[in-house]
Amino acid sequence: MPEKFDVIVVGAGPAGASCAYTCAKNGLNVLLIERGEFPGAKNVMGGILYRKQMEEIIPDFWKEAPLERPVVEQRFWFLDKESMVTTSYKGLEWGKEPFNNFTVLRAKFDKWFAQKAVEQGATLINETVVTECLVDEDGKVIGVRTDRPDGDVYADVVVLCDGVNSLLAKKLGFHKEWKPDEVALTVMEVMKLPKKTINERFNVNDDQGVSVEIFGDATQGALGTAFLYTNKDSINIGVGTTLSSMIKKKMKPYKLLEYVKEHPMIQPYIEGAESLEYLAHLIPEGGYKAIPKLVGDGVIVAGDAAQLVNAIHREGSNMAMSSGRMAAETIMKAKELGDFSERVLDSYRTDLYDSFIGKDLKKYKDAAHTFEAYPQYFEQYVPLMNKAMNTMFTVDGTPKWDKQKKIMQSFTAGRGKLGVAKDLYRAWRVVK
Repeated sequence: MPEKFDVIVVGAGPAGASCAYTCAKNGLNVLLIERGEFPGAKNVMGGILYRKQMEEIIPDFWKEAPLERPVVEQRFWFLDKESMVTTSYKGLEWGKEPFNNFTVLRAKFDKWFAQKAVEQGATLINETVVTECLVDEDGKVIGVRTDRPDGDVYADVVVLCDGVNSLLAKKLGFHKEWKPDEVALTVMEVMKLPKKTINERFNVNDDQGVSVEIFGDATQGALGTAFLYTNKDSINIGVGTTLSSMIKKKMKPYKLLEYVKEHPMIQPYIEGAESLEYLAHLIPEGGYKAIPKLVGDGVIVAGDAAQLVNAIHREGSNMAMSSGRMAAETIMKAKELGDFSERVLDSYRTDLYDSFIGKDLKKYKDAAHTFEAYPQYFEQYVPLMNKAMNTMFTVDGTPKWDKQKKIMQSFTAGRGKLGVAKDLYRAWRVVK
């Protein structure tokens, strides 16, 4: 293995693999370092992969990638203790090329994606921890130090894709210690269930999938969501809340997941399922305002390490892949110039902010903080929504006008009409 590379990429998740693949495909000498036994061994996400951003890296990838099901229906459940209000969109066009998104198992997909980078010429090293970036006397990053004997490796540029709690970026002074409201902890299980059972319970065919986003009682009123995704012969079920919510409500992650699995609205969908794998993962929750310093002399930060997650639309993998690709494109320009200074690499930051990533994160920059600062949205309004539906649809001889009046009184009790109006306006402002 040569001591000097054009590019060292730390982390073989979606951001790292996309960067390594794009760089290697364009003739750069790339080292991709992964701390797990193999790419995907330690990587976790709910399980949704978006077609558009992946296709920009590998056209027609779905013809060979280890995907589970193309998602044809997105459901949203608003839970109370023994009821739920639901809405959904089902589009059969999503089940045909070019598709919209897919459910995936990271252990399979990440391994395949990293191998595609290897096929383009990248060198993949597994079971290796990068302990720090090597910095010269002028402050330029010139390589990395690993936990292997004689483990110093050098490169023109280092790309940090080492996850939300990027210790490497922190050591460089790119970000502070994340606050509890800037990260969420998600726990999930992969549970085996026969394909026929999945199809019957979710009303789909073999080549159709469903994603379910769950709000309200699933997180016991805390800011966060639970989810239920269909794979070929298994399901992903999980729940996540901000660390600040867990601390405030004294919740234990594994107990919260058990609460979700035992909820009467959810349990029938997983009845008889066998647990295959239990996973936990920190997810960036700070959004636009928490994006750290993205570039320096000889270094770029991408993916979760750059806080690139849109929690409102549960988008993260697509932002990771696009940021990795943009980092690679910036590096190729820098290679042509023979200049890997922060001034040249800063075009990555500009491109990222000008893309859908920067624009979407800016759009929702105040959403997470607002919904956590005003807990009534999850603690009060979701249960009230359920009670309103119960009141309106229970046929008991009460005139509908009287029912509407009762519903309005329940929503304004304690907060008044003005308080409710302010809550609605506040919510509209942060998602408009």
